[in-house]
Amino acid sequence: MSLRIIATGGTFDKHYDPIAGELGFAASHLPQLLEQARLDAPVALQTLMLIDSLDMTDTHRQTLLEACRASPQAQIVVIHGTDTLVESARLLGQAALPATVVFTGAMVPAEIEGSDALFNLGFAVACARALPAGVYVAMNARIHPWDQVRKNRALGRFEKDARA
Repeated sequence: MSLRIIATGGTFDKHYDPIAGELGFAASHLPQLLEQARLDAPVALQTLMLIDSLDMTDTHRQTLLEACRASPQAQIVVIHGTDTLVESARLLGQAALPATVVFTGAMVPAEIEGSDALFNLGFAVACARALPAGVYVAMNARIHPWDQVRKNRALGRFEKDARA
């Protein structure tokens, strides 16, 4: 069974421009990270968009939903910015897709030393392979159903939503 990874951008895929002194987007880091991860099964990599999740609109989210619906793979990992990851996961969760969709991202860009991107990617892939159909958020070695998670901005992590 193969896996689809959909890139939407976020901190995970940001590049540091030393001339401008700012973070932005160029190409996705995923091809290099997948090579480094040495996955033993085929991976279909789809770069849907490379944007900051704060710039993600309902139209972008609808595009993501349609990409997941159209995926021939039933195991999908979505690389997403952490600021609005929960909102995108909610849209896909409410769509009740017949697939396992796992959202992940990074608090530090993949190309920066000390990044959590490679670990979160590997963890999300393992979750996508092991969990039943549904939508999940996999960050920092924790897995949360889409409707039971929130981002704790003060601590920089995802955790169970106490309101769930």
